[in-house]
Amino acid sequence: MAYPQGAVDPLWPWFSAVAGQDQQIEASELQTALTQSGINGNYQPFSLETCRIMIAMLDRDRSGSMGFPEFKELWAALNSWKQTFMRFDADHSGTVEPHELHQAVASFGYNLSPGALTVLVKRYEKGGRIAFDDFVACVVRLRALTSVFQGRDTQRNGFANFQYDDFIKCVMCL
Repeated sequence: MAYPQGAVDPLWPWFSAVAGQDQQIEASELQTALTQSGINGNYQPFSLETCRIMIAMLDRDRSGSMGFPEFKELWAALNSWKQTFMRFDADHSGTVEPHELHQAVASFGYNLSPGALTVLVKRYEKGGRIAFDDFVACVVRLRALTSVFQGRDTQRNGFANFQYDDFIKCVMCL
């Protein structure tokens, strides 16, 4: 998006307030920027681990940090995920129940087995409910793992071959 001369991208102040001289932000800085921006609404601040995996999702050069273009990409994704979260948070409690997580995951186009959905719920629920931070972590991991898998599913038949070392690199960076 082009801005009139002298105008600044509205996200720039959130990014630049925490970015170092290298104009990159790391997980703790992303946590600060997102908390100060209010993107998480009335929800708790994002955990450091969620911030790490959000960076990993967009970290194409494996630097462990993100620049402003990636920050903008993440911001757009977070807004989309927030809208989805709010749509499926039927009781407006700031959390989703397991069946609501299933519906949200399906709305993103993922066709997961009941067993896979149960694994997601067990991984991300606390007290039978999934908070926004954990919802984002779940969606980021689904997106990233799906992308890695699809890149290796050359026949597009739902099967992928990984060498052990390659598999570890793929899943541990998320």
